[in-house]
Amino acid sequence: MEQFKINKNYLLLKNWWEALDLTNYEKSFFNREIISFNQQLFRLKENKIIIGAYGKSGVGKSSVLNSLLKKNIFKTDIINGSTSEIQSKEWNLKGQVLKSIELLDSPGFDLCDIKFPDKIYYRINHSDLILFVVAGDINRNEVSEISSFIKDGKKIILILNKIDLFKKKGLKEIIENIRLKLPSELNIPIIINHENNLKDYITKIINQYGKTLLTLNSLQLADKLFLKIKEQRLKRRRNLAQSTIGKFTTLKASAVALNPFILIDVAGSFALDTALIRELSKVYGLNLKSESTRKIFQNISINNLFLGFTQVSINTSFNLIKKVILFSAPFTNGLSLIPYGPIAIIQAAIAVHSTKNLGKLAAKEIFIRSKSSYIEPSIMIQNISFKEPDIFNHINIYLSKRNLNKNFVSLLP
Repeated sequence: MEQFKINKNYLLLKNWWEALDLTNYEKSFFNREIISFNQQLFRLKENKIIIGAYGKSGVGKSSVLNSLLKKNIFKTDIINGSTSEIQSKEWNLKGQVLKSIELLDSPGFDLCDIKFPDKIYYRINHSDLILFVVAGDINRNEVSEISSFIKDGKKIILILNKIDLFKKKGLKEIIENIRLKLPSELNIPIIINHENNLKDYITKIINQYGKTLLTLNSLQLADKLFLKIKEQRLKRRRNLAQSTIGKFTTLKASAVALNPFILIDVAGSFALDTALIRELSKVYGLNLKSESTRKIFQNISINNLFLGFTQVSINTSFNLIKKVILFSAPFTNGLSLIPYGPIAIIQAAIAVHSTKNLGKLAAKEIFIRSKSSYIEPSIMIQNISFKEPDIFNHINIYLSKRNLNKNFVSLLP
């Protein structure tokens, strides 16, 4: 049953990815993220989980992993910083439910002579489970690193290592101090590395929740990639949308200013407005039919009085004045034509303002509608049911921060 769910999620993600239809520019621009996602997708298919150890130098990350392996695989030394680059080893866990478990050892994040520290963080951050190793109370830098992982929606287990340095009472105080510095709503597990205590706990987590953690990390990586692609597309589309709005603004301003006939003016404005909405829908990848275009125009006009009744009333009044001016011109030797220019300019200004407003509101409406045309990875995450919500409460934090920070309204024209 569990394997069926993984296969189902793998196919959902695979189909979603193939439907994205990336341009060559996007493939080049997001090359690193695409490679990482495809590697994760492969691991989801093959049932392979990655566990990364992270922390400052000298806390004993290598010894923690060695205690899981029950072998001295990862290099340890009395000198802090014996690990200078990412190292990995497969962990053959007895009775494991996953096809493979890969352990990653990393250099201390506080070392100054590490080559490509961002690359190391990036690799650990793509792990399905992070073991954040500490050797006492946590400092400001450690809290900052933990906060970064939390923001990215990572599942963290905090490992308290080198407990032989502390008395029993002191150990209890350290754990209490650490708890005060961690988000209370997340309830990050703090596990003491003592005898088989750590191995038993990690084994239990992997066997019970390893497949779900693997699935969640795959969905999150897909979601992060999706948000980056979406943001980049919206930036490019904003420029095109602004150009489209500008073109229709010029056309409408010219038509309204020069045309003295009320019915033609109103009909022409309506035709240009609906054409603008249709062009914007193409910009945002949503080809609207005539009925949908009219509905958007009606909704915007109803909700924005200036674009609806007020605009028509003002233009109608000015057109009546222009008509009177034209008819009275022969009787005043053309003197009555003097106000015609300023009135036409005012009408043009109104047309410019209303068309820009219409374009912005239409772009927002079309953007909202286009979001429902495909399933986002975040929707797939929300559709997963968890038997143990406390184990996966980091997902709720990720989703809440995602919704708070990624509404993309600022990227609309």
